[in-house]
Amino acid sequence: MAQEREAWSSKTGFILASVGAAMGLGSIWMFPYRIGAFGGAAFLVPYLIFTFALGVTGLMGEFAFGRSRQSGAISAFENVYKEKGKGYGATLGILPVLGVTGVFIFYLIVCGWIIRYFVLALTGAFGTIDPGAYFGSFAGQAPSILWHFIALALTMVIIMKGISGGIEKANKIMMPGLFIILVILLIRVLTLPGAEKGVAFLTVPDWSKLADPITWVMALGQSFFTVALGGAAMLVYGSYLRESEDIPSSAIYTAIFTTIASLLAAFVVIPSAFAFNLDPQAGPPLLFIVLPHVFAAMPGGYIFGLMFFAAVVFAAISSAVNLMEVPVEALQDRFKLSRKKASLIVAIGGFIIGLPLDLNMNLFGMFADTVSIYLVPLGAAIAAFVFFWVYGADKARAQVNKGAEKPLGQWWEFWAKYVYTGVTIFVLVMGVLVGGF
Repeated sequence: MAQEREAWSSKTGFILASVGAAMGLGSIWMFPYRIGAFGGAAFLVPYLIFTFALGVTGLMGEFAFGRSRQSGAISAFENVYKEKGKGYGATLGILPVLGVTGVFIFYLIVCGWIIRYFVLALTGAFGTIDPGAYFGSFAGQAPSILWHFIALALTMVIIMKGISGGIEKANKIMMPGLFIILVILLIRVLTLPGAEKGVAFLTVPDWSKLADPITWVMALGQSFFTVALGGAAMLVYGSYLRESEDIPSSAIYTAIFTTIASLLAAFVVIPSAFAFNLDPQAGPPLLFIVLPHVFAAMPGGYIFGLMFFAAVVFAAISSAVNLMEVPVEALQDRFKLSRKKASLIVAIGGFIIGLPLDLNMNLFGMFADTVSIYLVPLGAAIAAFVFFWVYGADKARAQVNKGAEKPLGQWWEFWAKYVYTGVTIFVLVMGVLVGGF
């Protein structure tokens, strides 16, 4: 099994795929909003602390857990528990897989919206429609079904081509493209009259916000979201790593590039809103309602709107690929299906289950909240417990250190076992209490 398993062709390809997995739609609209809402530059203090002290630890754990077992979450958990003479590991491993699969189901609908908006940008429609009215007539309505299908088909084609030939190759195109587009947009946005107010909104710290516990809680949730911790998605990417690959540096680079991309997005989105006197804290509507207004009014808005939504398509599809790989790998592993058959089953099943969500925004919201508030944080907490407690922190560190140029010291065992695992439980509980991060 281990010898037949696919593998990444290079460390660069793996890191770009991991950045693509983490750099989703939330980095485009949620990260900018939270910087502004929770203290501007002050928010970055807890966010960066949590990302690099805890998020990177979680990445190392999930990468190493997958690589050590050469499998996704279900078989990885099963193998660990079998070593302890217990037989319920596979059942436990289903939970993080269900969480990520749930995200895949509703996320592909949003990917469809993004592709639709890219086409609107391509046809120059932003100047002829009312974005608010259009979004209301599109999301949660039958017209979104076609675009949901297109998003699923694109993702499925990439998945079917395998790890190095599909996922890695696609991310080697999409991730550099994403960064290049964001940099070009940043240069343009900063020349807009009034954009300096948006820059100040993002960079002038309100240190009083650090006295509010909710700022720290939101920064913690954002840090886990940024590196896509959920107990299955990054674990399955780690399962395709060779033992010679350096996991600590890969985890650090993943966090660095994802954070840079999120900051670039923030400095494109928020100053744009300020330049045209629109609400910079609009949250999710920022992407589908506020920014089309910006591009309709901006000189050269056709080109820049097209570039922006191309970048968002790259971010959306790269994350969707990671999400889809989790159930696809599970079907391959448990039922010995070919990659193409497993991909087709997951795509069809995800599309059918998602159809009611296409047609009802209330149902969409309830489904998305249930998955993101309960299942995904639960998956992250379970993976941390199984790897660092059941398998053992000492063995976990040994797995992380395989191929590492700078091996982690024994101190990391305490950090991973007690601090990181404790925080994952805290994230789960607080997410439930505050209604999600």
